[in-house]
Amino acid sequence: MNPTTPRSAIQLRSLIRPGGELELSLADVPVPAPGPDEVLLRVEAAPLNPSDLGLLFGASDMGSARVSGTASRPVITAKVPEAAMKAMAGRLGQSLPVGNEGAGVVVAAGASPAAQALLGKTVAAYGGAMYSQYRCVPAADCLVLPQGTTAAQGASSFINPMTALGMVATMRREGHKALVHTAAASNLGQMLNRLCQAEQIALVNIVRKPQQAQLLRSQGATHVCDTSSPGFMADLVEALVATGATLAFDATGGGKLPGQILTAMEMALNRGATTYSRYGSTTHKQVYLYGSLDTSPTEFHRSFGMAWAMGGWLVFNYLQRLDAALVDSFKQRVAAELKTTFASHYTKQVSLAQVLSLEHIAVYGKRATGEKYLVTPNSD
Repeated sequence: MNPTTPRSAIQLRSLIRPGGELELSLADVPVPAPGPDEVLLRVEAAPLNPSDLGLLFGASDMGSARVSGTASRPVITAKVPEAAMKAMAGRLGQSLPVGNEGAGVVVAAGASPAAQALLGKTVAAYGGAMYSQYRCVPAADCLVLPQGTTAAQGASSFINPMTALGMVATMRREGHKALVHTAAASNLGQMLNRLCQAEQIALVNIVRKPQQAQLLRSQGATHVCDTSSPGFMADLVEALVATGATLAFDATGGGKLPGQILTAMEMALNRGATTYSRYGSTTHKQVYLYGSLDTSPTEFHRSFGMAWAMGGWLVFNYLQRLDAALVDSFKQRVAAELKTTFASHYTKQVSLAQVLSLEHIAVYGKRATGEKYLVTPNSD
């Protein structure tokens, strides 16, 4: 271990008590010594992704949140509605670390050549517990950032870039020729827009505000549909006719949007139909729910024939099914295009203590497009 590495460090933890109360706090944890194939990362930057907020807040009502403790060690408590406690059964009484991905400097390494090769390098990593000052991770889970790339620039090297690449790979493997993506003005949506332009893939971008539509069009997006527009469904059908998209990735999860997309796909397919079938188009239409920005029930009306499916899609599960060489090629492409295709943007950088500020929670807790936060654990 590096003699300057402390024996203990701060880590953000989330606990749901059996009595129905969420507690967020900063804990002192031992700094681990890396095993033979591991490295110790001094975490410099970690994004607050929507998937992180799911673990951070659980099913709590953050409108009931209260703060106690001190400025340097705040404690947030909030009520978990009784109706939501059943869904939290698997984590009750467990103090869980949070943070799927991040980046920093390798300050200690195990004995294996792969681990030793990373010593002193700035790397990105995934695997959880990244809202920590120090994190031990397998060397194989690290991505060496190009020279001159900061930890902040590389903090979001896994979830969003791998999701964008995974969506395109899924499209090709399942025989579709174009994509639909919701929450399209997000960091991930902008990445996917750039990736599809580079790959010459037709992309239908669905946003919620005129400003978001304008942003994507300024970045070269051809097909942008705004759900707040009275003509949304008509615009969506026209975009689907133009692109032939029969595959969608939906970040909202709940509400009526997934069903509206399937309905619009059916309407677009029927536009060119030469015969009528009471069973609808025979072309398969697929919507994957990969996020839960809308936590309400998913609603849809069966107005899209019989050749359709709606299901879940998670990037980690998807990558596990791929050949290791293909996953490695994804990583290398991300590293090479980290400041272009896969660039991320943040509106605020906060310390671990500031993550537990009610003021900041009110902003990043909305999961709003264009308001992404970056945690800097070692600024505490």
